[in-house]
Amino acid sequence: MKLKGFSFSAVEAGIRYAGRLDLGLVYSDIPCVTAGVFTTNQVKAAPVLIDKERLKGGYAQAILVNSGCANACTGEKGMEAARVTSAILSMSLNIPETMIQLASTGVIGEQLNVAAFERSIPKLVEGLSPDNFELVAKAIMTTDTVQKIAQKTVNIGDKEIKLIGMAKGAGMIMPNMATMLAFVITDARIIFPELHKSLAHGVARTFNRITIDGDTSTNDMVLVMANGAAENRWIDGDSAGDRKVFQDALEEVLMDLALQIVSDGEGATKAITVRVCGAKEEDQAERIARTVANSSLVKTAFFGEDANWGRIMAAMGRSGVKFSPDRVDIAFGDAVLVKKGLGLGKEAEQAATQVLKEKNFTVSIDLNDGKADAEVYTCDFSIDYVKINADYRS
Repeated sequence: MKLKGFSFSAVEAGIRYAGRLDLGLVYSDIPCVTAGVFTTNQVKAAPVLIDKERLKGGYAQAILVNSGCANACTGEKGMEAARVTSAILSMSLNIPETMIQLASTGVIGEQLNVAAFERSIPKLVEGLSPDNFELVAKAIMTTDTVQKIAQKTVNIGDKEIKLIGMAKGAGMIMPNMATMLAFVITDARIIFPELHKSLAHGVARTFNRITIDGDTSTNDMVLVMANGAAENRWIDGDSAGDRKVFQDALEEVLMDLALQIVSDGEGATKAITVRVCGAKEEDQAERIARTVANSSLVKTAFFGEDANWGRIMAAMGRSGVKFSPDRVDIAFGDAVLVKKGLGLGKEAEQAATQVLKEKNFTVSIDLNDGKADAEVYTCDFSIDYVKINADYRS
């Protein structure tokens, strides 16, 4: 994957483990219009705090990302460590520190191994190449089992616009803002307000609609860098049509990455769409869908391939949304098993159980009380999820 003006690099820095890529770099030949969305967790990692301050200028030229250490809950020492790594990269690339965005993922509460950065950044810069996008996507993995990459091409006027994205995430996933870590680069020519609007819109409909375990990380972020190399007419406040084209393309990339994250959930064997329709308001539909998608009892039933619709009704009832239980219809795929709040019997449950054996399926909940709808994307909750997280720091 290549994009004019961007180059990439990844190395084995030994930040936590030996023998694996764990330090990555995304670099643009010129400063890029850059927008970011960050975790809403009150506990924010050092990179998040630094990035938010730097992005007030609306530009960045590089992203330095490491796995193995979150650099969260590390106090002033962690902040200083982040600044030191930024300073080293700044000198190596000969760009201002303010043009560098930092990202970290891994264990919370451990200090950053600055010596590993000092040893490895020169090699990282030396290895920059337009061909190394996939290596960076690999370097940001923690408990992920696969790299997560997406791309999209659209036309604005007579110019072709490309977007390429990567993400990491398999556990501690209910972003409530952005996502674990996700980086999108594009050659679009777009001003900051329009880029930020497009990102915020896309995040709300993609990463903010996924959940694996209901946990919001201290390090979640999405960054989008636009270098303008496509030389399309400027996407600004007077070009609503062009922004819609770009916004839709960005949303497609974000959705692709978000669904890859759900499918790669720690220990997951199934990816599920929870769709709620017939609500009075969209936010009510989303709240019910999110409550169902986060329910451990519902998710373990999915894993056990048990069409236990009572758990779904119970989760709906604690969502905080008022609805009439005696109007609710529930279906797994095309198999309807609840009508007007009542189960349709063993035969219906057997049909629904067959749907649960599939790797991807939709749970549809109709409140029959309005026209609003919303979807949330989740996965099942398996025995392996417990094993992975019980041993995470080992």
